Amino acid sequence: MTPPTTSLAYDRLTRFLGSAWFLLLGLIVMSKLVTAHEPLPSLLSSSLVVVFYLLLALMVLTRAPAKAQAGGVLPRVAAFVGSYWPWTITFFPKTEATLPNLASTFFVLAGLIMMLVTVRHLGRSFSLVPQARSVVQSGPYRWIKHPLYLSEEIVFLGVVLQHLSWMTVALLVLHVGIQVWRIHYEEDVLRRTLPEYSSYEASRWRLIPYVW
Repeated sequence: MTPPTTSLAYDRLTRFLGSAWFLLLGLIVMSKLVTAHEPLPSLLSSSLVVVFYLLLALMVLTRAPAKAQAGGVLPRVAAFVGSYWPWTITFFPKTEATLPNLASTFFVLAGLIMMLVTVRHLGRSFSLVPQARSVVQSGPYRWIKHPLYLSEEIVFLGVVLQHLSWMTVALLVLHVGIQVWRIHYEEDVLRRTLPEYSSYEASRWRLIPYVW
Protein backbone atom coordinates (compact mmCIF):
# COMPACT_ATOMS: atom_id res chain seq x y z
CA MET A 1 0.00 0.00 0.00
CA THR A 2 1.28 3.46 -0.91
CA PRO A 3 2.04 5.64 2.14
CA PRO A 4 -0.39 8.61 2.49
CA THR A 5 2.41 11.17 2.14
CA THR A 6 3.54 9.57 -1.12
CA SER A 7 -0.05 9.48 -2.41
CA LEU A 8 -0.52 13.14 -1.50
CA ALA A 9 2.73 14.15 -3.20
CA TYR A 10 1.79 12.14 -6.31
CA ASP A 11 -1.68 13.70 -6.40
CA ARG A 12 -0.26 17.22 -6.15
CA LEU A 13 2.34 16.55 -8.83
CA THR A 14 -0.13 15.05 -11.32
CA ARG A 15 -2.62 17.81 -10.56
CA PHE A 16 -0.03 20.51 -11.27
CA LEU A 17 1.38 18.86 -14.41
CA GLY A 18 -2.05 18.06 -15.83
CA SER A 19 -3.31 21.56 -15.25
CA ALA A 20 -0.13 23.06 -16.73
CA TRP A 21 -0.49 20.92 -19.87
CA PHE A 22 -4.02 22.12 -20.66
CA LEU A 23 -3.11 25.69 -19.75
CA LEU A 24 -0.20 25.49 -22.19
CA LEU A 25 -2.48 24.19 -24.96
CA GLY A 26 -4.94 26.99 -24.29
CA LEU A 27 -2.18 29.60 -24.48
CA ILE A 28 -0.85 28.10 -27.72
CA VAL A 29 -4.25 28.27 -29.41
CA MET A 30 -4.78 31.76 -27.99
CA SER A 31 -1.43 32.96 -29.38
CA LYS A 32 -2.41 31.67 -32.82
CA LEU A 33 -5.64 33.65 -32.61
CA VAL A 34 -3.69 36.84 -31.88
CA THR A 35 -1.03 36.39 -34.57
CA ALA A 36 -3.08 34.80 -37.37
CA HIS A 37 -5.89 36.44 -39.31
CA GLU A 38 -8.34 33.55 -39.38
CA PRO A 39 -11.76 33.60 -41.09
CA LEU A 40 -14.70 34.05 -38.72
CA PRO A 41 -15.76 30.35 -38.61
CA SER A 42 -12.17 29.33 -37.79
CA LEU A 43 -11.91 32.12 -35.21
CA LEU A 44 -15.09 30.99 -33.46
CA SER A 45 -14.10 27.32 -33.31
CA SER A 46 -10.59 28.14 -32.04
CA SER A 47 -11.94 30.49 -29.36
CA LEU A 48 -14.20 27.76 -28.00
CA VAL A 49 -11.25 25.35 -27.87
CA VAL A 50 -9.35 27.90 -25.75
CA VAL A 51 -12.27 28.00 -23.29
CA PHE A 52 -12.33 24.19 -23.22
CA TYR A 53 -8.60 23.90 -22.44
CA LEU A 54 -8.77 26.53 -19.70
CA LEU A 55 -11.79 24.79 -18.15
CA LEU A 56 -9.92 21.46 -18.12
CA ALA A 57 -6.89 23.13 -16.51
CA LEU A 58 -9.11 24.53 -13.74
CA MET A 59 -10.91 21.21 -13.19
CA VAL A 60 -7.65 19.26 -12.87
CA LEU A 61 -6.18 21.82 -10.49
CA THR A 62 -9.18 21.96 -8.13
CA ARG A 63 -10.22 18.29 -8.03
CA ALA A 64 -10.75 16.71 -4.62
CA PRO A 65 -8.53 13.96 -3.14
CA ALA A 66 -9.60 10.44 -4.09
CA LYS A 67 -10.89 7.80 -1.67
CA ALA A 68 -9.34 5.07 -3.82
CA GLN A 69 -7.88 4.61 -7.28
CA ALA A 70 -7.17 1.78 -9.68
CA GLY A 71 -3.93 -0.01 -8.95
CA GLY A 72 -1.25 -1.02 -11.42
CA VAL A 73 0.37 0.62 -14.40
CA LEU A 74 -2.26 0.03 -17.10
CA PRO A 75 -4.98 2.32 -15.63
CA ARG A 76 -2.42 5.13 -15.33
CA VAL A 77 -1.24 4.55 -18.90
CA ALA A 78 -4.83 4.60 -20.14
CA ALA A 79 -5.50 7.81 -18.22
CA PHE A 80 -2.34 9.50 -19.50
CA VAL A 81 -2.84 8.48 -23.12
CA GLY A 82 -6.56 9.26 -23.11
CA SER A 83 -6.28 12.58 -21.26
CA TYR A 84 -3.14 14.18 -22.65
CA TRP A 85 -1.71 12.59 -25.77
CA PRO A 86 -4.72 13.08 -28.15
CA TRP A 87 -4.72 16.82 -27.51
CA THR A 88 -1.37 17.11 -29.28
CA ILE A 89 -3.74 17.45 -32.22
CA THR A 90 -3.44 21.17 -31.43
CA PHE A 91 -0.02 21.10 -33.13
CA PHE A 92 -1.42 19.64 -36.39
CA PRO A 93 -2.00 21.94 -39.39
CA LYS A 94 -5.35 23.73 -39.13
CA THR A 95 -7.88 23.87 -41.93
CA GLU A 96 -9.44 27.20 -42.85
CA ALA A 97 -12.30 25.66 -44.82
CA THR A 98 -15.65 27.13 -43.78
CA LEU A 99 -17.78 23.98 -43.47
CA PRO A 100 -15.46 21.95 -41.19
CA ASN A 101 -14.97 24.97 -38.92
CA LEU A 102 -18.70 25.67 -38.70
CA ALA A 103 -19.31 22.01 -37.84
CA SER A 104 -16.42 22.22 -35.37
CA THR A 105 -18.01 25.24 -33.68
CA PHE A 106 -21.27 23.31 -33.24
CA PHE A 107 -19.61 20.21 -31.75
CA VAL A 108 -17.18 22.09 -29.48
CA LEU A 109 -19.96 24.35 -28.19
CA ALA A 110 -22.32 21.40 -27.61
CA GLY A 111 -19.61 19.42 -25.81
CA LEU A 112 -18.56 22.45 -23.77
CA ILE A 113 -22.12 23.15 -22.62
CA MET A 114 -22.58 19.50 -21.71
CA MET A 115 -19.29 19.54 -19.81
CA LEU A 116 -20.27 22.66 -17.85
CA VAL A 117 -23.63 21.11 -16.91
CA THR A 118 -21.89 17.87 -15.90
CA VAL A 119 -19.22 19.64 -13.84
CA ARG A 120 -21.93 21.61 -12.02
CA HIS A 121 -23.28 18.29 -10.71
CA LEU A 122 -19.94 16.49 -10.47
CA GLY A 123 -18.25 19.24 -8.45
CA ARG A 124 -14.74 18.32 -7.32
CA SER A 125 -15.28 14.60 -7.95
CA PHE A 126 -13.58 15.02 -11.33
CA SER A 127 -10.57 12.78 -12.04
CA LEU A 128 -8.35 11.57 -14.90
CA VAL A 129 -6.89 8.37 -13.46
CA PRO A 130 -9.72 5.93 -12.52
CA GLN A 131 -10.54 7.01 -8.96
CA ALA A 132 -13.42 6.88 -6.47
CA ARG A 133 -14.74 10.01 -4.78
CA SER A 134 -18.54 9.83 -4.67
CA VAL A 135 -21.50 8.53 -6.67
CA VAL A 136 -23.16 11.49 -8.39
CA GLN A 137 -26.74 10.79 -9.49
CA SER A 138 -28.08 14.23 -10.42
CA GLY A 139 -28.12 16.10 -13.72
CA PRO A 140 -26.97 14.05 -16.73
CA TYR A 141 -25.90 11.27 -14.33
CA ARG A 142 -29.60 10.42 -13.97
CA TRP A 143 -29.49 8.93 -17.48
CA ILE A 144 -25.88 7.94 -18.25
CA LYS A 145 -22.92 6.99 -16.07
CA HIS A 146 -20.20 8.84 -17.97
CA PRO A 147 -21.48 12.17 -19.36
CA LEU A 148 -18.03 13.75 -18.94
CA TYR A 149 -16.45 11.20 -21.27
CA LEU A 150 -19.23 11.80 -23.78
CA SER A 151 -18.86 15.58 -23.66
CA GLU A 152 -15.07 15.27 -24.06
CA GLU A 153 -15.52 13.04 -27.11
CA ILE A 154 -17.94 15.53 -28.67
CA VAL A 155 -15.39 18.33 -28.16
CA PHE A 156 -12.61 16.13 -29.53
CA LEU A 157 -14.68 15.47 -32.67
CA GLY A 158 -14.99 19.24 -33.06
CA VAL A 159 -11.23 19.71 -32.71
CA VAL A 160 -10.61 16.94 -35.27
CA LEU A 161 -12.78 18.88 -37.72
CA GLN A 162 -10.49 21.89 -37.23
CA HIS A 163 -7.46 19.77 -38.17
CA LEU A 164 -9.19 17.43 -40.60
CA SER A 165 -6.99 14.74 -42.18
CA TRP A 166 -6.82 10.96 -42.31
CA MET A 167 -4.36 11.06 -39.39
CA THR A 168 -6.67 13.05 -37.12
CA VAL A 169 -9.64 10.81 -38.02
CA ALA A 170 -7.50 7.79 -37.06
CA LEU A 171 -6.62 9.59 -33.83
CA LEU A 172 -10.34 10.06 -33.11
CA VAL A 173 -11.04 6.34 -33.58
CA LEU A 174 -8.09 5.46 -31.33
CA HIS A 175 -9.24 7.94 -28.70
CA VAL A 176 -12.72 6.39 -28.58
CA GLY A 177 -11.14 2.98 -27.96
CA ILE A 178 -8.96 4.36 -25.15
CA GLN A 179 -11.94 6.05 -23.51
CA VAL A 180 -13.85 2.76 -23.49
CA TRP A 181 -10.79 1.19 -21.84
CA ARG A 182 -10.75 3.93 -19.18
CA ILE A 183 -14.49 3.54 -18.51
CA HIS A 184 -14.08 -0.13 -17.62
CA TYR A 185 -11.21 0.66 -15.21
CA GLU A 186 -13.20 3.46 -13.60
CA GLU A 187 -16.31 1.33 -13.12
CA ASP A 188 -14.22 -1.40 -11.51
CA VAL A 189 -12.71 0.91 -8.88
CA LEU A 190 -16.07 2.55 -8.16
CA ARG A 191 -17.71 -0.85 -7.77
CA ARG A 192 -15.03 -2.00 -5.32
CA THR A 193 -14.90 1.21 -3.27
CA LEU A 194 -18.42 2.66 -3.12
CA PRO A 195 -21.16 0.15 -2.17
CA GLU A 196 -23.93 2.38 -3.52
CA TYR A 197 -22.43 2.30 -7.03
CA SER A 198 -23.69 -1.24 -7.82
CA SER A 199 -27.36 -0.27 -7.53
CA TYR A 200 -26.70 2.96 -9.43
CA GLU A 201 -24.94 1.34 -12.40
CA ALA A 202 -27.59 -1.36 -12.78
CA SER A 203 -30.16 1.23 -13.92
CA ARG A 204 -27.99 3.51 -16.09
CA TRP A 205 -26.51 3.38 -19.58
CA ARG A 206 -22.80 4.09 -19.96
CA LEU A 207 -22.69 6.76 -22.68
CA ILE A 208 -25.66 6.60 -25.08
CA PRO A 209 -29.13 5.60 -23.84
CA TYR A 210 -30.48 2.38 -25.39
CA VAL A 211 -27.16 1.83 -27.19
CA TRP A 212 -24.37 1.30 -24.59
